[in-house]
Amino acid sequence: MKLPIHKKSNIDLLAKCRLATWLTLTLTLTACNESNTTVSSSDSNDSHTEQVLPYQDTSLPMSQRVDDLVGRMSLTEKVAQMYNDAPAIERLNVPAYDYWNEALHGVARAGEATVFPQAIGMAAMWDRELLNEIATVISDEGRAKHHAFKERGLSYRYTGLTYWSPNINIFRDPRWGRGQETYGEDPYLTGELGVAFISGLQGDDDTYLKTAATAKHFAVHNGPEVSRHSDDYVVSDKDLFETYLPAFEKAVVDADVEAVMCAYNRVNGAPACGSDRLLKDILRGSYQFDGHVMSDCGAIADFYDPKAHNVTRSPAAAAAWAVKSGTDLNCGTGRLSSYANLTFAVQKGFIEESLIDQAVGRLMMTRFKLGMFDPDSSVPFADIPLEV
Repeated sequence: MKLPIHKKSNIDLLAKCRLATWLTLTLTLTACNESNTTVSSSDSNDSHTEQVLPYQDTSLPMSQRVDDLVGRMSLTEKVAQMYNDAPAIERLNVPAYDYWNEALHGVARAGEATVFPQAIGMAAMWDRELLNEIATVISDEGRAKHHAFKERGLSYRYTGLTYWSPNINIFRDPRWGRGQETYGEDPYLTGELGVAFISGLQGDDDTYLKTAATAKHFAVHNGPEVSRHSDDYVVSDKDLFETYLPAFEKAVVDADVEAVMCAYNRVNGAPACGSDRLLKDILRGSYQFDGHVMSDCGAIADFYDPKAHNVTRSPAAAAAWAVKSGTDLNCGTGRLSSYANLTFAVQKGFIEESLIDQAVGRLMMTRFKLGMFDPDSSVPFADIPLEV
């Protein structure tokens, strides 16, 4: 009787050993699988991290992100970003963008918008606070419209956030047909109202611009229209610094305006968009301006147009001249697209590629400040509704 019991005990013991072995193997395999899963997850995270390039990393300073993005562009890609209608760079996820937009007394040519009185009429209010409120309304509507266009995949003229306003020229010549765009003939009033308007357009966020204002036309531009492409305005230093420049100084120093548009005319012999004295010594030197400079539309072509300034015969030389003086963006299409010659200018040694990098960096910085490379959830103005 004992033998069967003893044999049964051996069988039970063998079964228990097999069960223990099975459990050990199962636990070991499970642990290995979990370990492998963890490694795979870690590898996946590492792979995901690697896909976020520095210019896409919102935790980095904007200047570092801009440098990284520009450094990834080819010369041809960089030059194309210096047109007002900059094309997309799909391999870098850089969207197409047209800088051309207007907001002198309301959002222009983008559907229904609030229309305020013309600038010279608003100047007659002599009211900084009210003009600032008006500009705030304009920028509210502009932001809302931009994001509505963006949701529909639209990116063409009059859909962007770079406004070529205000016009802070001094209205001294009644033959100037666009004098009503200004705040009048007084340098002090023009400067004060320019600051109020720019501040309303650009907002007060520490990181992002609501919109980018552009102070124009730098400098000494006040008509007449018919000869603006060939005029050479000879002006004394006294008149230059007491009359024509104070409003621009205030726009830069007091309002931190993001962009400046250089004028068609020459000033004391040099085209305004190719004037080292105006753009380098005064604007970027004395005023410490760090935004971007753009040409009035076709102003660079005036450098070599026989019917305009005709100060050089070569489109490539004109383009190089303007960029070296500090004009970052060329407004103009077709025959007026002078910066299309910049690749050739670099190849021929008319200009160093580092100056192209500098110009494109300034332009990209504006777009980064506008939040165009960040999620809308990070940009404080992106949720303004069309109903505003």
